[in-house]
Amino acid sequence: MNMFSAVNSGLRAAMQSDDSAIVFGEDVGFGGVFRCTMGLAEEFGPERCFNTPLSEQGIVGLGVGYAALGRTAIAEIQFADYIFPAYDQLVNEAAKYRYRSGGEFDVGGLTVRTPCGAIGHGGHYHSQSPEATFAHTAGLKLVMPRGPREAKGLLVASIRDDNPVIFFEPKALYRAAVDDVPDDPDFSLPLGVADVVVAGTDVTLVAWGAQVRVATRAAERAAAERGLSVEVVDLQTISPWDSRAVEASVNKTGRLVVTHEAPRQLGFAAEINAHASEACFLHLEAPPARVCGLDTPFPLAHEPSYLPTEDKVLAAIYDTADF
Repeated sequence: MNMFSAVNSGLRAAMQSDDSAIVFGEDVGFGGVFRCTMGLAEEFGPERCFNTPLSEQGIVGLGVGYAALGRTAIAEIQFADYIFPAYDQLVNEAAKYRYRSGGEFDVGGLTVRTPCGAIGHGGHYHSQSPEATFAHTAGLKLVMPRGPREAKGLLVASIRDDNPVIFFEPKALYRAAVDDVPDDPDFSLPLGVADVVVAGTDVTLVAWGAQVRVATRAAERAAAERGLSVEVVDLQTISPWDSRAVEASVNKTGRLVVTHEAPRQLGFAAEINAHASEACFLHLEAPPARVCGLDTPFPLAHEPSYLPTEDKVLAAIYDTADF
């Protein structure tokens, strides 16, 4: 499957196993702009897969209310860049519902899917990666898959998790990534667990989403050009993130590079590097490094200059190894 087919398969599995599950958002009844909900309205009916008005606050507000009744709400925000009108519903309602009611109520049945990241021509309103914006909020889980298999497994786990989840889908991978994906409707992958994509001994390279592919190519070049053994770790879940997996890798390699598309300033790489500096200090052979998007609005014509490209990641690997 490619990635949009894997997402569709995960949604179908969730709706087949849970009669309360509904899918809603802008244009999802027609299949969605990326075709992730194709065929769901026909199979499950317009009461369970339907279009909403163009109101992100309303979409998430509906999801919060529906999930508060103990049901399963799967909302789609058409682009992650437009999730901000729903920020209050996510941060002040969904994230705090269980805590403020002393555990009596929750909206654990809420999952918000949203396409994110660069696509080559999106400009500043269709290219952003806002995961770090929500990582500061206790009560939300944040997930970003690197490919089709992970997309289905992590999406099914997100929908069935007893916490509200924002599921970021790197839209550049919808058709570019192809993988063997299990048909099993119960196939899932655990949240909060990182995956070592490439084992290594010299440098730890952490990424998530589409950036894992960039990191993997850079690691392959480092091996071919310099004989460096780079361990590539896919975080998969940004919150709660698998700090133990990163610690284990850094304690082994003594070097850390983190890369993501989001801007450098207060990006999630800063949290990972700060933690590694505290937890792995006596094992570090070089300062933890970051390769991120620039601290500017996401550009159109200058997208290649903005992005943390393979060459930039490779340069950081060499700098860290040579320190």
